[in-house]
Amino acid sequence: MSTVLESIITTEQQSASVKVEVPKENIKRTLLKTISWRVVGTLATVIISYVITGTLTLAFSIGAIELISKMALYFFHERAWNTIKWGK
Repeated sequence: MSTVLESIITTEQQSASVKVEVPKENIKRTLLKTISWRVVGTLATVIISYVITGTLTLAFSIGAIELISKMALYFFHERAWNTIKWGK
């Protein structure tokens, strides 16, 4: 009959040997997250730009530039973080 301490040690050893595989996020999911986040962000940028400039054309121009540049940055940022094991 094993003692409580032996049971705890055995359980800890078994737990230590189990590796949990965290699935990586696929590119389609990252792309959809990129697009949805940028829609929200770009709407905010267009509204803020309009409030500051008072010109709808200028606000949409700023929003378009921001949409494309930040979507690309976010996509590559997410893919890079997907390769980092820290915190998973």
